[in-house]
Amino acid sequence: MIITTWNVNGIRALYRKNADQWLWDQGANVICLQEVKATQEQFEDSGNTIASHLNVSWNPANRKGYSGVATIANVTTVEVLYGMGDERFDAEGRIIQTRFPDFTLFNIYFPNGQRDHTRLKYKLDFYQHLLELCDQLHAEGKSIILTGDFNTAHNEIDLANPKENANTSGFMAEEREWIDRYLESGFKDAYRELYPEQVQYTWWTYRFGARRRNIGWRLDYFLVSNALMPKIRDVVVHDQVEGSDHCPVTLILADEESA
Repeated sequence: MIITTWNVNGIRALYRKNADQWLWDQGANVICLQEVKATQEQFEDSGNTIASHLNVSWNPANRKGYSGVATIANVTTVEVLYGMGDERFDAEGRIIQTRFPDFTLFNIYFPNGQRDHTRLKYKLDFYQHLLELCDQLHAEGKSIILTGDFNTAHNEIDLANPKENANTSGFMAEEREWIDRYLESGFKDAYRELYPEQVQYTWWTYRFGARRRNIGWRLDYFLVSNALMPKIRDVVVHDQVEGSDHCPVTLILADEESA
């Protein structure tokens, strides 16, 4: 199975830039989009369609033009759940859970702590609530894939200027600690397991020519249950693909019969 994640920073803008064609050309079985900033009706009313795909799940925020995630699959799903059962988080349209026969896929747009740290507690509470849910699923013997925009660079290798950003939300110690907690609770960072020393980024500010100069952050991840890691064939960071301030990332997972 091939799963691609991409924070598109507005799906209607992505289509206006004709940047969406890359997605359909890749042959992914599942596409996880974050920060879609639209309802499905708004998207389709503007002349776009994704109806050719078997399963389209859309979870917009209550607030118009904000946040929101969408999962598109060309394979049969077992069950789809929206959010994680807490209105404080679910009102912002940040999670879709898609259950497949062998694992549950979480498409996630983690909150941003903001430059003035006003949303930091909300962000850390989100991390905690999600991990509690994952712990429960792991206790039930379920395998999990978490993907999306984590809005946190885990280690110094994951951003261009770590020392200058030690007090910037996205690289603060209390945020990075939550990534540690996930890795201590039955998850692997699939990309970093395969490429422990490789430097690649998935987000660049639009300012200062950051992308051209490759001054970026790795914010987009696949965290997979330990039991799934032997089935991961590759994780590809498509840092040449434009259309958003983030780039897509693809996970290639062996089929059960070829694992």
